[in-house]
Amino acid sequence: MSIRRHLRALPWLSMLAAIAATTALAGCAHRPAATAESLRWQQAQQLVLVTTADWDSPRGELRTYARADDGSWRAAAPPQPVTIGRAGAAWGIGLHDIPAGDTGPVKREGDGRSPAGAFAIGEAFGYAPSAATALPYAAMGASDYCIDVSGSPYYNRIVDAAAVGAEAVRGSTEPMRRDLHADGDQRYRLGFVIEHNPRGAAQAGSCIFGHLWQTPDTATAGCTAMAPATMQALLAWLDPRAQPLFVLLPAAEYRRLQTAWRLPRLP
Repeated sequence: MSIRRHLRALPWLSMLAAIAATTALAGCAHRPAATAESLRWQQAQQLVLVTTADWDSPRGELRTYARADDGSWRAAAPPQPVTIGRAGAAWGIGLHDIPAGDTGPVKREGDGRSPAGAFAIGEAFGYAPSAATALPYAAMGASDYCIDVSGSPYYNRIVDAAAVGAEAVRGSTEPMRRDLHADGDQRYRLGFVIEHNPRGAAQAGSCIFGHLWQTPDTATAGCTAMAPATMQALLAWLDPRAQPLFVLLPAAEYRRLQTAWRLPRLP
């Protein structure tokens, strides 16, 4: 998709038909119908997995896996530290169903929590004209914003203010060129979209990315942050033909769901 000087609809918009077929999302529902046979990760060949100690931990560990010929998951690289939302994690809207009876928190706009669950991985983005990745890549400009204003028709989309008008981005706290708008901030210098809340359900959370961390001890507003070397290696490895997945779960939830979701066993 050509995205410069046009409304930038994140790649999830081109995938909604496929996602709807397996998740039956409706409105702001957090419990889409799904079965083990229909879950998208049964076709995924790459997995980016983040686990945390509990719902409230702002730190986690990132692992990558590739699907073996026998269908099992094989580790692709050593685990790496990451930071997540300052308040921890909460169930997001993605390709998963929230397990019946689960009492974990649910992601809301501005809650400082990273979405938990299983999500498609969208386009990569950054400050440079290009990046070493097979993912679709969007070079960000000074007029690019991700709209985190619930109620906006552009909620949870990256848009170009030069195309949609300055009024459309008013109130957004997510300029995509943070180096130009936030005192040289490098966190969005390289990153990728985590496709949470693809239909933009009101107040369900927006603008969820994997991006560079500010420091190894600095939590995020709801994204997953990592070292530059980790990000570079991850983007070089990811292949959209492999239908890569991003899964984030607290440890107890992971243990409970590992078999049902057919996820790899952790060391």
